[in-house]
Amino acid sequence: MDRGPPSLEPAAPRTRGPCVIAPVRAVLRLRRRVCLLRKRRPPLPGAPEAGAPRAGGEQPRFFTFDGAAELPSRASRKKRRRSRAVLYPESSRKYLPRAERRSRAQHCLLLLVAIVGFQVLNAIENLDDNAQRYDLDGLEKALQRAVFGQPAAIRRIVALLRDYLATHVHSRPLLLALHGPSGVGKSHVGRLLARHFRAVLDDGALVLQYHARHHCPELRGAQACREELAQRVADVVARAEAEEKTPLLVLDEVEAMAPTLLDEVHGFLQPQRSRQFHSAIYVLLSGAGGGEITRFVLQNASRALPQQPRPEGGHEGREEGRAEEELRATLRGVLTREHPLWKSAAIVPFLLLDKWDVVNCFREEMAGEGFFPEQARAERLAAQLSYYRVSGREYSVTGCKQVVSKVNLL
Repeated sequence: MDRGPPSLEPAAPRTRGPCVIAPVRAVLRLRRRVCLLRKRRPPLPGAPEAGAPRAGGEQPRFFTFDGAAELPSRASRKKRRRSRAVLYPESSRKYLPRAERRSRAQHCLLLLVAIVGFQVLNAIENLDDNAQRYDLDGLEKALQRAVFGQPAAIRRIVALLRDYLATHVHSRPLLLALHGPSGVGKSHVGRLLARHFRAVLDDGALVLQYHARHHCPELRGAQACREELAQRVADVVARAEAEEKTPLLVLDEVEAMAPTLLDEVHGFLQPQRSRQFHSAIYVLLSGAGGGEITRFVLQNASRALPQQPRPEGGHEGREEGRAEEELRATLRGVLTREHPLWKSAAIVPFLLLDKWDVVNCFREEMAGEGFFPEQARAERLAAQLSYYRVSGREYSVTGCKQVVSKVNLL
């Protein structure tokens, strides 16, 4: 069969139906599925219906699965998160800036201060316990009751003992130098101190009483006396060191000691000596400087140290303090020229006794000897003694030195 002539029309292009229709179908299926899901979801209260047109004819610019009611809630949640970090709401925990935070070292510092305060308080209590062993309050009462006319000297002695006996360990011994004319009560105070320390220490071997004229007479060599004194002092301080107590060494009539003995006593005070010599109390009783004390009292009779205690804050107390300091400075200058021992001594001057103090001495001695302490008889006995009369006051020349001999004649 003959074929006709070929057609001159161009052939139709090859169709690409499956490549274009498949995406469109997928979009349509997805749209129908979304519409079906929206119909199944119950409508929110106050929300417009799905088919209702939007106000103003606005159409959404982007495709989303969230409803119109969910968008404001998410936006408000984001705002709350941002404001919480900046405004520090009450429900969140606040932190101070790093520069204002307290350092942990402050707690350690407070703990250290508390420990140091407790140690100081404990040390103060220990000091009180150590001082109570020696019963200084009782010593002060005994001295005030038995020693007449020396209130300033008694206060100074007790104050020096109280400061020194606050602790047991010391860097240097205490040297008390009691100076005054004859009969003013120096030896009597030395005996009372020795008696009190024997009682509180419960050991008489810790108290040494050394009389220069008795233990070292003129016929005996000074070197032998020096060796004996050194041995006796060494035994006392060694025993006191073993018992952890403070010994008392009373040296009477020091003005009669030879220079070698004074050198030996001065050597006890040196820091190069062993530690057992550092915790000891030396009481030197001397009449050296008695002339200076007599002249000072007579020249300053109108403002001399009063015989009765005065308040320290008043005018009389200040005047008493100035006069006492002036007298001690005068004595130190005179005594230092004789021997360097007095440079490190705490000088306590004993003043002249007036007539009223001598009367009290007579009454005390009469009561001790078994006589009735009649005031009139005591005044008659006191009138038999010699006195310095100046500025309307009477000071005994010999103090209470002749009281015992006068009472023995009764």
